[in-house]
Amino acid sequence: MIKYKLNCKNCELSFDSWFASSIEYEKLKKKNYLNCHQCGSKKVEKTLMAPKLINKSKLENSNQEILKFKEVNKKIKEYQKFIKKNFEYVGENFAYEARTIHYDNKKKKHKGIYGTASNQEIKELREEGISADVIPWIEDKKN
Repeated sequence: MIKYKLNCKNCELSFDSWFASSIEYEKLKKKNYLNCHQCGSKKVEKTLMAPKLINKSKLENSNQEILKFKEVNKKIKEYQKFIKKNFEYVGENFAYEARTIHYDNKKKKHKGIYGTASNQEIKELREEGISADVIPWIEDKKN
């Protein structure tokens, strides 16, 4: 497929059109099948066009960004694996469990906890002097 910018000599409309090949364009032009879709004139010519070139540096930058993204994802998954192995999952009860551990010495656990909390809950925990951090989490989508 090839795209040409066409110009109507009658109404000055400029528009793009796709052709199977440059040979196909020439055949249609020779048989007088090309016309302006605004005024219907057969005085349609292709105009000068600059080819679309792939900028090698942009392509390399794009590949580098993809590699960086993959590296970051890999590192996050390593952290997640460590956390799942060494901490207890408390789900949506994170703020409650964190307060219980902090304020009740009898409930101190040997293992840390992780779970889900809103930004507001994290802010309130920190204001109370309870250490809580937010880390990015990537859900496994292996289905």
